[in-house]
Amino acid sequence: MRMMRTGSPRHRPPRSRPPRAGSALAIGLLAAALVAGCAPEPAPSGTSDPDPAPSQAATSTPTPTPTPTPTRNAADELGVAGCVGQLFMVGTEVETLTPEAVAAVRDRGVGGLFLHGRSTAGVAATAALVEQFRALVPAASPRLWVATDQEGGEVQVLRGPGFDDIPFAIRQADLGPEELRSAAATWGGQLAAAGIDVNLAPVADIVTSADVRFDNAPIGALGRQYGYDEATVAADAGAFAAGMRDAGVIPTFKHFPGLGRVQANTDYSADVVDTTVGPGSPDVDVYRTLTASGPALVMVGTAHYANIDPDNPAAFSPAVLDLLRERVGFDGVVITDDLSAAAAAEVLSPGDRAVSAIAAGADIVLASADPTVLPAMHDAVAGRVQSDAAFAQRVLGSCERVLEAKEAGVRG
Repeated sequence: MRMMRTGSPRHRPPRSRPPRAGSALAIGLLAAALVAGCAPEPAPSGTSDPDPAPSQAATSTPTPTPTPTPTRNAADELGVAGCVGQLFMVGTEVETLTPEAVAAVRDRGVGGLFLHGRSTAGVAATAALVEQFRALVPAASPRLWVATDQEGGEVQVLRGPGFDDIPFAIRQADLGPEELRSAAATWGGQLAAAGIDVNLAPVADIVTSADVRFDNAPIGALGRQYGYDEATVAADAGAFAAGMRDAGVIPTFKHFPGLGRVQANTDYSADVVDTTVGPGSPDVDVYRTLTASGPALVMVGTAHYANIDPDNPAAFSPAVLDLLRERVGFDGVVITDDLSAAAAAEVLSPGDRAVSAIAAGADIVLASADPTVLPAMHDAVAGRVQSDAAFAQRVLGSCERVLEAKEAGVRG
C-alpha cells in the first residue's frame, strides 16, 4: 500500500453437464430385439397346444433422462457489464465524500471503497462517512465493501475516539500469538463498529534479517514486519488475521510474493527488482499456512521478480498469479496493490494497468491514492469485455469470486 509522502508511510459448484442424448433409433431397435427374444416357441407337431399364457415381454417405454437447467450464479445475474464495477476498489479521503469516489460508486457501480489518508475523527465519524457512501449504492446492488489500512505503527489510517493506537507489527510480535489474536480482535471490533468490512493487513513479508532491516525501505525500515523467518511470520500474521476474523473483519495478507528482500519502495521507484524470491521460497510458502487458516484476501505487489517473471510487475504477471493459485492453492479474492499512483505501476497507462492486472488473474484493482484515474480504468475494462470473449469470461469469474466473498464474509 502507498505511504503518505509527509513522512508517514503510506467455487462455485460445477455446473451439471447435460447428459448426452441416446439415439432414438438405437432405443427402438433395442426394444424390438427384447420383444422378439421373449416370444414363445411353437408347440411340437401332433400335440395339443393349450392356450398360451400372455406374453410377459416388457412393453414399457424407457423414460428419457431429463436435461438439467443450468444454474445461474450471482455474477450471471449481474451480467458482465455490472460485474466490471465489482472488480474495482476506489480511494476516498478518509474524512470526506471525495467527488471522484462518489461518482465511481453511484454512477459506475464500483463495488469497493478504500478509506485513504489519516484521520483522528474516531469511530462514530468514520461510521457516518461510510453510511453516506453506502446510501449511494443503487437498490438491489451488491454490498459496497469498505476497506482501509489498519496495520499499526506508521500505517494506521483511523485514529481518534474509539480507535486504539496499534503498535508496529514488529512490536505486536512481542505479544505472542495468543495475546496478539485477542488484541487484534479488539482492533477489529473497532473497525467493524466504524463500518469497515476489509482490513488491508497484515503484512506477510519476510524481511531478510534484523541486521539489514533498515535496508528494506518498504517494510523493515518501517517496522511493518512480524519477523525474519517463515514460522514466525506465519504464527504472528496469522494471529492478527484470526483476531480480525473474530471481530467480523476480513484480513488481507500482503504483498505477494514478498517485499521483504528488496531495497526500494514500489510507491516511489519504478525499478524495484527482487533477485532472491523464487517459486519455492519461504516468502511464497508462508501464504500456504496463512490462507489455509480462514477467509482472507491476498494482495499482490508491483515489484519485479527475476526468478519468477522478470519482464512484468507482479500485479501484471500471469506467472505470479498462477504461483499463488497453483503452488499456494489460494482460491479466494486477489487484490492488487495501488495501481493508481505507484511508480512501479506507471509503466503502463491507467487503462492498460487495469486490463493487464485482470488478464493476469487479479480479481480487484485497487485505485486508492489517485481516484481520478478510475474512469479510464473502468472504461478500458468495459471496452475489453466487448471485444474479447475470453477476457469477458475472466471478468465474470472474478466477479463471482468477489460476490461469493461478500456474501460469505468471514464465515467463508
